[in-house]
Amino acid sequence: MAGALLTSLWPLPFVLPATAPIGGTMVLAAIVLFLLSVRALRAAGTPVPGDRSTTAIVRTGPYRFSRNPIYLAFSLLHLGIAGVVNSLWLFVTLVPAVAVMSLVVIPREERYLEARFPSEYLAYKAAVRRWL
Repeated sequence: MAGALLTSLWPLPFVLPATAPIGGTMVLAAIVLFLLSVRALRAAGTPVPGDRSTTAIVRTGPYRFSRNPIYLAFSLLHLGIAGVVNSLWLFVTLVPAVAVMSLVVIPREERYLEARFPSEYLAYKAAVRRWL
C-alpha cells in the first residue's frame, strides 16, 4: 500500500526501460508458483491458511526447493507489479516487506514447526533453503 500511495503522489519510474514485459512474466510466474504451492499443501491434507494448525511437513512441488514458496510468490508478485507499472516506489517497498517476512513472520513459523514436528522439520530445514 505504501508503494502504491507513493507512486500516486510522486511517480518515480524505474531507470531501466521496458520493465512491463519482464514484470508481466514475473506476475505470471508468481501466480503459477502460488497455485502449485497451494496444490501441494492440499494434496498433503494440510490447511493453506496460516491461522490453522499445520498437519504435515510438505516436501513436494515447490516445497522441494523452498520452505516458503508462497512468500516467494508474493514477493515475486510485488516485484512483477512494480515492473508492470514501472514504479521504483513499489520496488523499494518490497525491501521492508521481505525484511518483515524474513525477520518476524518466518522465524515465528519455524519455531512453531520445530515444536510440532521436531525431527521431521529439522531434517527438512537442513535439506531445503528458506527462500531459494
